Amino acid sequence: MKVAYRMNTLYSENSLISRFMFRLSNQIVAYLFMLPALLVFGLVAWYPVARSFQMSFQDVSLRGVSTWVGLDNFELMQRDPALDIVWENSLEFASWSILLGYLLPVFLAILIREMRIAKGFFRIVYFLPTVVPVSIAIIVWRFIYDPDAGFLNGLLGVFGIEAQRWLQDPALAKPSIVMVMTWGAFGTTTLIYLSSLQDISTELYEAAELDGASPINRIRHITIPHLAPMMSLLFVLQVLAVVQVFTEPFLLTKGGPGRETLTPVLHIYNRAFMRADMGYASAWSVMLVIVLMVFSIGYQLVNRKITKNQGA
Repeated sequence: MKVAYRMNTLYSENSLISRFMFRLSNQIVAYLFMLPALLVFGLVAWYPVARSFQMSFQDVSLRGVSTWVGLDNFELMQRDPALDIVWENSLEFASWSILLGYLLPVFLAILIREMRIAKGFFRIVYFLPTVVPVSIAIIVWRFIYDPDAGFLNGLLGVFGIEAQRWLQDPALAKPSIVMVMTWGAFGTTTLIYLSSLQDISTELYEAAELDGASPINRIRHITIPHLAPMMSLLFVLQVLAVVQVFTEPFLLTKGGPGRETLTPVLHIYNRAFMRADMGYASAWSVMLVIVLMVFSIGYQLVNRKITKNQGA
């Protein structure tokens, strides 16, 4: 019996190896064509990640030899006064982003979907902010937010409201930056929702209209359930993007007033390029990757459990 079992095991292993070699021989040309792209992707994407993990355990010297310091960079991070500040700011940025910008693309996509005319025109209009270079958009928004001669304060003055210091007031700086981020990104998200809405059969809407369903009921019972999976995915992507925001705080406030708009990536930039402390900045980068990874996995597990319970 033992001999027969071993013979069967060897036969199955040889069969698996032979099938693998057969498939590999049939696809070797395809893998050879993919090899340059994979090498470039690994060099550009994965090598910096691996190098960052390595540098997080080093005292990096750009001129000489780097020395291993173990967990010293992570221990220093625990004593960094900016640690609590940047994560509190990230939480507030994410909250403002969800409040101001999460449902806006959904509303616009549904509005365009319900339009009878000029759908193409509004698709283009809403997508235009996306094609404007970020640096140019920031310059325009700085003029809009200017406390002395800005358009926004001028508009408030028409209604007798006193001028605001949009980027200098700690209470207004975060929502002001989130408005810029929302303006620049909602067009792409709207198109994603619109493309998802194209998958809904028009027969469902026609049947609902014949049954006397109002537009609100059609949206509630047909549109929103269809968009729910996409909304769940884009929620995660939006939170990840907001936590990693850099350009808007860097160009608009430099992390100020005080440290009210200091973000993890902006802090990493300051430590790496302003203080040339690459090892410590790499430790921050590793922590950022781990936090975002834990959030993504945790959210997916919770979301999957909720979906499973609803299906049951």
